Amino acid sequence: MKILLTGVNGQVGWELRRTLATLGEVIAPTRAQLDLTDVAALREFIHTTRPDVIVNPAAHTAVDKAESEPELAHAINTVAPAVMAEAAAKLGAAMMHYSTDYVFDGSKTGAYVEADITNPLGVYGKTKLAGEQAIIASGIPHVILRTSWVYSLRGGNFLLTMQRLFRERDTLNVVNDQYGAPTWSRMISEASAQILAQRPFLDHNGIYHLTSAGNISWYDFAQAILARTELADGKQVSINPIPASQYPTPATRPVNSVLSGEKVQQAFGIVMPDWEVALESCLGR
Repeated sequence: MKILLTGVNGQVGWELRRTLATLGEVIAPTRAQLDLTDVAALREFIHTTRPDVIVNPAAHTAVDKAESEPELAHAINTVAPAVMAEAAAKLGAAMMHYSTDYVFDGSKTGAYVEADITNPLGVYGKTKLAGEQAIIASGIPHVILRTSWVYSLRGGNFLLTMQRLFRERDTLNVVNDQYGAPTWSRMISEASAQILAQRPFLDHNGIYHLTSAGNISWYDFAQAILARTELADGKQVSINPIPASQYPTPATRPVNSVLSGEKVQQAFGIVMPDWEVALESCLGR
């Protein structure tokens, strides 16, 4: 299998470069080598490399920043996947693409399933949803994996932000009325490789939810990170729970970001670990 992998310096892309190597040849251009906002260059790169599968974790993921730069978010989250799908159609290639809980508005009680009505609240969610729709409309064989609250030990994410703030401050305020499943990027990449190894495009085209099991608030997640973080000189940090209304952001977040993993389990036998088990594995404690 020849795989074209985008976003290799991102949280998920960096892990995928390792896990996908067991499946065949992985072509993994950096942003300097392949600018996803350059449509002509993107088409030419795909035409030249002729992959069997395009795996696309690349995205404009700065949720708040997307509100002030919607054109860039649209170019990366909507146009680039559409161009990839169009090029894949000409080659007879397939595509694995990553999306987000932000395609939902968070008003549902209980976990979201893949068939639930989408209603994104901001630019990030709207552009990611449009990217999904473009891939589906292309008619190519595809698997779209929606995930949530992604973290790792590299890049910019909630885990690393909290650890930095624990060192800098004695008291933190963290939102306690938004719920989701923190998901380690390595678990996403390993599950992705397992799915691709099963040649999913033959029988299981479609959208799947892929997150850790369980759900918590951002406040609970911060507490769990603190409990597993060693601070110098016995430093103590206090975390105060606050409603989202006390922490306004440019982009509105879904209150409920919990995604059901039942469909991906039934189709591929993928059972994601509980969020706490994954966090302990990530941090080694």
